[in-house]
Amino acid sequence: MTDSIISPPFEREEKIPVISIIGRPNVGKSTLFNRLVGKRRAITDPTPGVTRDAISERWYLEGHAVTLVDSGGIKYEREGLDDLVTERSMSLLDKSDAIIFLMEAKEISSEDEELLAHLRPWAEKLVLVVNKIDDPRHMDLVWEFYAYGYQRVLGISAAHGHGIGELEEILLELLGLTPQEREAESEAVIRLAIMGKPNTGKSTLANLLVGDEISIVSDIAGTTRDVVSASFVYKGTEFKVLDTAGIRRKSKVDENVEYYSVNRAIKTIDECDVVLLVVDAVEGLSEQDKKIAALIVRRGKGIILVLNKSDLLSGIGNEQAAIKDRVRFLFPILSFAPITFISALKGIDIGKMLDTVWAVWRQLNKRVETARLNEAIIQWGQAYQPPRDKEGHFKIYYGTQTSTHPVRFLLFVNRVKGFPQGYVQFLKNSIRRDLGFDSIPLEIDLRERKRNPSLNERGVKRPVEKTPDKPTKSPRTGGRAVAKPKARKPGNLASLDKQRKRQEKQQGRRTTAKKRG
Repeated sequence: MTDSIISPPFEREEKIPVISIIGRPNVGKSTLFNRLVGKRRAITDPTPGVTRDAISERWYLEGHAVTLVDSGGIKYEREGLDDLVTERSMSLLDKSDAIIFLMEAKEISSEDEELLAHLRPWAEKLVLVVNKIDDPRHMDLVWEFYAYGYQRVLGISAAHGHGIGELEEILLELLGLTPQEREAESEAVIRLAIMGKPNTGKSTLANLLVGDEISIVSDIAGTTRDVVSASFVYKGTEFKVLDTAGIRRKSKVDENVEYYSVNRAIKTIDECDVVLLVVDAVEGLSEQDKKIAALIVRRGKGIILVLNKSDLLSGIGNEQAAIKDRVRFLFPILSFAPITFISALKGIDIGKMLDTVWAVWRQLNKRVETARLNEAIIQWGQAYQPPRDKEGHFKIYYGTQTSTHPVRFLLFVNRVKGFPQGYVQFLKNSIRRDLGFDSIPLEIDLRERKRNPSLNERGVKRPVEKTPDKPTKSPRTGGRAVAKPKARKPGNLASLDKQRKRQEKQQGRRTTAKKRG
């Protein structure tokens, strides 16, 4: 059974203002984008044309949530992917509520002048920003740009942060907003990263999910460079999609830009909740896919194996089951990971895939009560007792869940050294089977519980008789002077015994004298 083709697939997020950064290649668009959002979101490199896809990020402009978009460089002399990049950048003009047209202070080309003429219909929502005014003494260069007839002209330095405050004020006025306190974040958002080798259909899937062409789709490997993000709503839950660059083997990466792209894609693992590892269903799981999956499991993230291009399979009845069995056999570390077949090009089984994402996300955020966990540990120990070594049986005293997302458990044992890893794996499988964590990676940490040594280990403690500082009752002396006993150190048993005997002897003499008298 498959879903019907869905178009458009899902609800779009609520409308918020869109601000786009437009300009020629290498004028500093990505540097300005990173400066405004406050993090290194877009790859910056002196090589022209690094940015290809339109990269969007949620940005809070004086407390107002807006979408800031970094576009690819616009060229009139084009080759390769330049047509697609330019077309994508120009399509942002109608969608944007405000446009930042970025130029370089000391270099005005014929392409700049053609762009200025082309942008005239959008002059009411455009800010002409002159970049690379790194020295305030060069602000006089900005006056030359007023000659192009645009109302809003501003000089900045994206690299050093000069003029950023003035730019924010202009954008606030342009959008008709006033400064306010930042709004509280809404309900939880499921962050969904799409990863895999090049040309497996990652960008096609991302475009289908958000219902827009956010990523350029091309047969050329390595088309996607930055992490492209957008949001959509499915069954009342907001999803944020992160489309990453294809990850190739290190020996295949021969460009600085691709090196940064791959590193940025790997870093996305830490920023997401669930990873869709997209695999070509016809080619099957490769060694590179295994390495990517190992990185995801090591970080404790949810992972779903998405076998794309299912429409190209032969259609034999048990073909998908055979492919699943082969994947489980070749890569047992992913024995827990759900496997789903889709066709991103035709929109087949996308809903089933997102339902699986929701289930995995729920397990990542699930917490088990300590009492229930320890009851289960007792039952598992009765069914399969921990092994022993020359020092005796290994024991598990109790356990607790220490964290969610990633899911980790802590078990207190009698001895950590030499604790059988096979039994730890048995416990992992039992937790997945009996406690509802069957589709996610989890970790078990062991800690040795120190117990008080036994009586035999301590030895018998010898009681010590203590001499009281003052006698409780003064002995009767019959009026005779009695010398004060000499102070003796406690613990001198021989002296104490002699003193006791002398006192008993003196008491006996007094008793005899009284009888005679």
